[in-house]
Amino acid sequence: MKVYITSAAPASVEVTKTKAPPGPPPPPLQQQVARRGCRSAVVTGFLAGLLLFRAALLAIEAGASLCPSTTGCLDWRAGLGDWLYGDDGRDAMEDFMKEWKRGRTEASLLNPVVVEAAPDSLDGLLTEMDTMLASFDRLDMEAVVLKIMAMLLKMDRKVKSSRIRALFNRHLASLGIPKSMHCLTLRLAEEFAVSSAARSPVPLPEHAPRLTDAAYLHVALVTDNVLAAAVAVASAVRSSADPARLVFHVVTDKKSYVPMHSWFALHPVSPAVVEVKGLHQFDCRDAGVIASVMRTIEEVQRSTLDYHQRDGSVLREYRRLEASKPSTFSLLNYLKIHLPEFFPDLGRVILLDDDVVVRKDLTGLWEQDLGENIIGAVGAHCPGTDGAVVCIEKTFGDHLNFTDPEVSAPSLGLQSSRCAWSWGVSIVDLDAWRRTNVTETYQLWLEKNRESGFRLWKMGSLPPALIAFDGRVQAVEPLWHLPGLGWRMPDADLLRRSAVLHFSGPRKPWLEVAFPELRELWLGHLNGSDSFLQGCGVV
Repeated sequence: MKVYITSAAPASVEVTKTKAPPGPPPPPLQQQVARRGCRSAVVTGFLAGLLLFRAALLAIEAGASLCPSTTGCLDWRAGLGDWLYGDDGRDAMEDFMKEWKRGRTEASLLNPVVVEAAPDSLDGLLTEMDTMLASFDRLDMEAVVLKIMAMLLKMDRKVKSSRIRALFNRHLASLGIPKSMHCLTLRLAEEFAVSSAARSPVPLPEHAPRLTDAAYLHVALVTDNVLAAAVAVASAVRSSADPARLVFHVVTDKKSYVPMHSWFALHPVSPAVVEVKGLHQFDCRDAGVIASVMRTIEEVQRSTLDYHQRDGSVLREYRRLEASKPSTFSLLNYLKIHLPEFFPDLGRVILLDDDVVVRKDLTGLWEQDLGENIIGAVGAHCPGTDGAVVCIEKTFGDHLNFTDPEVSAPSLGLQSSRCAWSWGVSIVDLDAWRRTNVTETYQLWLEKNRESGFRLWKMGSLPPALIAFDGRVQAVEPLWHLPGLGWRMPDADLLRRSAVLHFSGPRKPWLEVAFPELRELWLGHLNGSDSFLQGCGVV
């Protein structure tokens, strides 16, 4: 049934007690004015309703809903029908609502051509309605409702498309290496070639005995990011109650070794000591150690190739986007599993990610009692006030696919609700690690995931570590590690009280997409007068 709005016939008006004789028909000009007045009244009525419709669209764009349902905003009818149409206007509003509700069920069946031809704005819709009224004495309500539905679908698709583009652009921005960091790397490599100071030993020979002395506090970073390593080391030294006790071990790849060495040779952190070592410099005389490290390297390389070659084009594009994240296939991230081989003379080490800022003395973390466990980390579990377990980080179910029988097998003993931990800030007992088969278990699960078509977890270095270290992780005080600063702004009080700030997430502090307040906090640990940083525009 079609519903129409028509212009009503003019009512008789009593001027006197006697009925006035019928007059001559109104001239054409008066008819045009009357018709234009009718059109204006109808358009005004729809304008009021569409203002509410526009408010709903704004709510959609904001990612929330102002109304309990799609028609909720248009269901604010109390008094609205009387105001628009007088005492008899309620029926017209009810008719409109019926058509609107019926049109909702038909909206998904609209021809894409109709949706694409829908107006782009409220003004465009009103113009089309005015054109319809100018051509006819009545307005087809069904056609109007379908046109509004098409307009809604079109605008909704535009909003979704804009959001996807924004997320994609932010993703790309989080992957890029700023020109200033490229410049810094090249400048440091050039300085290494022309300056003997940049080639001086790191550490100096007189400090070499500290590298294996258990009386010192040993901190390891596995990274190829010179600027991030500089901030992590500088912030730890600045926050230490006894910086002379700190010994930093920076492990990097062959490509980044020269600029990394050059930076710490030219920027010593005395009285602390820094060792810079490339993967190519480790003197592994044990054939078993060499074979184990090569097994991990080769498995990561196989996974890299297979990850892009499986499944259909859509999934392949998604995986290509995921794999473009620097951490996904970073070999250094996977080689953390070989810390006992890298530091055979050390019994304990604090492991830091490079995207951290240390705000408190690390001695308390160093002295944590791990019992028989290998790792002490935040996020493993944290007893709540009511005895319940509170997860500081994600759960195992966020990292592993428990719908796969190999992950959910009772013999494995994993639970999806169990709290996960991360490498960001941890204390590691290397002696306890050497007494287990954790490294071999890690490598085995890397192979299983590749052979399963990456069905067990999304590609990454942490999920197999969660399996390999399960039951060997000791929870430490949550204030030692505040993660997620690359995702969100934290509570100010929590930011002030946390010992180590971790910029996990896409908004790294060296990128322009970082949160400005957090970026300034990170930049505060760099020397603004340094010629290398100034020359490359880092500060």
